[in-house]
Amino acid sequence: MSVGAGVDLEALAARVVANARPGEQVETYVVRSRETEVKVFGGHVESVSVAGVQGAGIRVIIGGCQGYAWAGSLDADVVLETLAEARDNAGFGTPDEHIGLATREEAASVGAVEGLDLWRDDLASITTEAKVALALDLERRALGLDTRVRGVESAEYGDSMVESAIANSLGLASAARRTTASCSVVTMAGEGSETRTAYGFSAGRTFGDLDPDQAARDAVERTVRILGGRKVPSAKLPVIVDPLVCTSLLGLYGAALNGEGIIKGRSMFAGRDGERVGGDAITLVDDPTEPRAFGASPFDSEGIPTRRTPLIVDGMLRGFLHNVYTGRRSGAGTTGSAVRGFKSAPGVGARALRLTPGNRTLAELMSDAGEALYVQSVSGLHSGTNIVSGDFSVGAVGLMIRDGVLAEPVREVTIASTLQRILLDLTVGSDEVWLPGSAVGVPLLVGEMALSGS
Repeated sequence: MSVGAGVDLEALAARVVANARPGEQVETYVVRSRETEVKVFGGHVESVSVAGVQGAGIRVIIGGCQGYAWAGSLDADVVLETLAEARDNAGFGTPDEHIGLATREEAASVGAVEGLDLWRDDLASITTEAKVALALDLERRALGLDTRVRGVESAEYGDSMVESAIANSLGLASAARRTTASCSVVTMAGEGSETRTAYGFSAGRTFGDLDPDQAARDAVERTVRILGGRKVPSAKLPVIVDPLVCTSLLGLYGAALNGEGIIKGRSMFAGRDGERVGGDAITLVDDPTEPRAFGASPFDSEGIPTRRTPLIVDGMLRGFLHNVYTGRRSGAGTTGSAVRGFKSAPGVGARALRLTPGNRTLAELMSDAGEALYVQSVSGLHSGTNIVSGDFSVGAVGLMIRDGVLAEPVREVTIASTLQRILLDLTVGSDEVWLPGSAVGVPLLVGEMALSGS
């Protein structure tokens, strides 16, 4: 089942590239999606959006110069006009010997992923009424779990069904599709004049995968346990990072391992390939072939098969993420890590960053840590971090850990270290959380960080 009738995406992409002229390379990337978003508040529907998005992006390369153009339509005549625009734009490009489209040889160097099933037909048959009912039920559940819950800041349901196809004039063609669904709630709880908020979610490939009860319970638990939070004295102490915070931290490492930044020298890892950058037990991979990852895909955005890409292995820096351009320029070759929307040419990005889990549960990590800080959420992540220098200083909300259990809540503190030092002093927990986005969450124990409080 498709998200829209009529246009055969693979046939359209192939038709466009068949118009390539001698001496030029042409690539067509076409996408069709349907997305639903429901927001409720105070027992009423605040908004419902059911939107279809479709479009085509076309690259033309002539003499090492690249032109790009896109159209928000799959009409064949419109897409062919877009090809003409991309061809004209190539005349304004700057020649670069490394610019070129993916070849069949590059694609064949890694076999296509077999059996990666990311699509659920039944999502298309779920009514909008059922999706609204789930969001309203989620809000009701959250409000009824604890008398300290004063309200729900937001309760939402969302899903997407996305299909894409790529073809180029060098003979490469591929297609991919995926579905995702999620629900989330932000609860407000308080005592006296104090009010705090926290988040809970559930996600899956289709409507039936969702657990609104668990989402509500997680949000309420995370909200009420930080009530009464205060500053604590400044200190150096171990820090345990919540799985939701872990995904943000992995996003920083993923950005630092991006081939575009490495080529430009804008990464703390530039020039360090083969060096030790983490503890012996630290292995970080990007694995879009893992079906549990919400960023999974059989092909990247240039039509290259995805693969498991080791980045850090047993603490040693072993590689970077590359698309065709950065792979050629660096000499390392593509890792199938091209990412894009139809409105832009391919960039480089992670799809499913994952630290190899350790053998210690969260409870065991807390027992190991002694007196420590559990970080439930952070603020200022982008302003307080630098992937070139490795500086890391962010606001934190959480709880102290004493005698192996969560103790008094903490807020208005800052935790600081460097991204390099964190990797060298890191213990990875065993409790993975599969989250929407490009990283897998897991509790982390950092041996020591600077806490700035009162």
